Amino acid sequence: MHKSLLAAGFTAILLTNPASAQTLNVATAGDQNMVDYIKDYLGPMFEKSHPGVKVVAVGTGPGDGGSQKIFEKLDAQKKAGANSDFDVVVIHQKAAGTMVKDELLKKYRDTLPTGKLVTRDTANNSLGADVSGYVMPMFHSQTAIAYNPDLVKAPPNSYAELSEWVKKNPKQFGYNGIKGGMSGVAFVTGWVSAFGGDAAKLETGPYDAATKATWDKAMSDLKEFNKNVVITPGNAGTLDMLNRGEIAMGPVWVDMFYTWKAEGKLPPNTRLKLVSPGMPGQPMYYAVPAKTGQEKLAAEFIALATSPEVQAEGIVKRFNWYPGIDAKNVQPKLEKADWDKLFVDITPEALAANGKPFPIGPYFNDILETYEKKVAN
Repeated sequence: MHKSLLAAGFTAILLTNPASAQTLNVATAGDQNMVDYIKDYLGPMFEKSHPGVKVVAVGTGPGDGGSQKIFEKLDAQKKAGANSDFDVVVIHQKAAGTMVKDELLKKYRDTLPTGKLVTRDTANNSLGADVSGYVMPMFHSQTAIAYNPDLVKAPPNSYAELSEWVKKNPKQFGYNGIKGGMSGVAFVTGWVSAFGGDAAKLETGPYDAATKATWDKAMSDLKEFNKNVVITPGNAGTLDMLNRGEIAMGPVWVDMFYTWKAEGKLPPNTRLKLVSPGMPGQPMYYAVPAKTGQEKLAAEFIALATSPEVQAEGIVKRFNWYPGIDAKNVQPKLEKADWDKLFVDITPEALAANGKPFPIGPYFNDILETYEKKVAN
């Protein structure tokens, strides 16, 4: 969308609010369900606890592009010396690092009563950028290996074991390569982290362009691995082939997996395994623009959104996402069935140990480029 039209759209939304009400404007990147979550669930709850406050939610679009639109708006207003139209923003990892570097966000997390409930390193490290104090995770999405226990009696525990399993069970594992869905991309980046050398460097930097030359064996092995697997059409394609019994295992997004199970589109006994040394996932962040005039109200909104009660009901039960705060703080607020759904196959301990971030941007791009050159061809 053209920037001037986007700005006009934001302004129109803001001007529709009653002058008599105190308005908290929340801009969220992501799919429509993110807007609906704030508009239909979080907003009314916050308004009830804050009489006279109106929460207005606006969506900026899915993926990193949605976060980029928020960045452009905040950056333009900073350069103009104007206050931000937004009081709370919901953004992806890539944008968070840039916004912190450009001083577009407030360092606010340590003032939150829920700030101390966060333990995962993604709260401090965002694809190699230090965002400690500037962001609060809304939720964590996660990839894992889904498998049919009728066909896989002893699922592999690691990438190394999976590689051996595929040799003995050709065409029973499927993933979508690096096209058509991020579950396949996650599998590939996890493979490079497992077999390509210094995994910690991929996650935190610093970037060294020469590093990709050290991945030759890992990529050669992946090309050989691919000879014995099925390349699926995408995220949904992997799940669909699992449902039809055409494959026995494949990488999936955990929330998508549980949604399909709930809808009866997967065998009810299908399970998940988070293999070591880890597979990537990613958070969405709550942040507060540096130039908001409503810092206190924004912090109170985020504190509510990241409270154990709301994380249990809104994040885990409604969306099958992993909570932004440490899961042990959420467990007492969930019925056993709701807890078991997310945390029996992948325990909080397994998530803490093997739930990894994606590599930093330059390494991420290098992995995809190298895959195209040395694996896909």
